Amino acid sequence: MSKSAITITVKLFAAYQEAYQLPELTLQLPYGTPVKSVRDRLISEHPELAKWRDVTRFGINLTFVEPDTPLNDGDEVVLIPPVSGG
Repeated sequence: MSKSAITITVKLFAAYQEAYQLPELTLQLPYGTPVKSVRDRLISEHPELAKWRDVTRFGINLTFVEPDTPLNDGDEVVLIPPVSGG
């Protein structure tokens, strides 16, 4: 069986959750997709999220990662925009 597609869970917080009105999404992506592509896909579906593009941090399986980190099947991704308040 070739590794051509993976399924990931995306946990949504703050502005991302407000845009989708959901706590999480399940996405199918090509094998080897970098985590930053998840953010870019969500922004393409909800352009109002574009202002968060450069300040969103990425987590995979509860670990902060760099934007180019490749995803694996079954990964849980979090996109963390800045949180205002104190």
